[in-house]
Amino acid sequence: MDDPKERKLSDSKSLVDRRDFLGGATALAGSSLLGLASAAPAEAAEGVADRMPPIPTDKWTDAQKKAAEEITSGPRKELVGPFIPLLRSPEFMSRLQKVGEYLRFNTKLGPNISEFIILQIARQWTQQFEWYSHESLALKAGIKEDTIKAIAEGQRPAAMTPDEEMIYDFIAELRLHQSVSDPVYAKVVNRFGEQGIIDITGLCGYYTLLGMLMNVARTPLPPGKTPPLAMFPH
Repeated sequence: MDDPKERKLSDSKSLVDRRDFLGGATALAGSSLLGLASAAPAEAAEGVADRMPPIPTDKWTDAQKKAAEEITSGPRKELVGPFIPLLRSPEFMSRLQKVGEYLRFNTKLGPNISEFIILQIARQWTQQFEWYSHESLALKAGIKEDTIKAIAEGQRPAAMTPDEEMIYDFIAELRLHQSVSDPVYAKVVNRFGEQGIIDITGLCGYYTLLGMLMNVARTPLPPGKTPPLAMFPH
């Protein structure tokens, strides 16, 4: 009879080998941005209760009132999505939203590149609220419907613009390898400059943080809205 400990170790090694193989195949083929390790769903989309629902306005502290006013008086106009849970830490929210305001509205990348990046990060985290909020903005910015559909399915889009292709490769390498190769870096820095490199990486980090926060808080979609992203297998 097999030793249970040996069998358990063998099973674990097989799982690791399978993950390594799939991750390597993904990187080499360039067919998917997501890989095996990005299967965590946004629990709110599965009907699980919101952990951090809106705080009644009559319960807001002075710091929360000030942070909320900064949001509603700025280009966002309303306190929704990630800012509902973030209001629990008003100073953090105040500082973070200023970073987000710059990255979303004030870079020189253009809305097409910004929205292209946001959709990829929303898909990586299966972040239903961000995808719901930005899909129409991406279409308006000129991103093709087929490109958006491929990202939603976790696939490399078949027909991207040269800018989209270099940005896609940059994000895929950064996510899969926690770094970017010289050839991919060279294309992006030649096109967008060193400031562009910083802003592109900043957009990835900012929307990753929002995805983490909303997935932890289980921030829901607006009432009556259907989750736009399919769940990847656990």
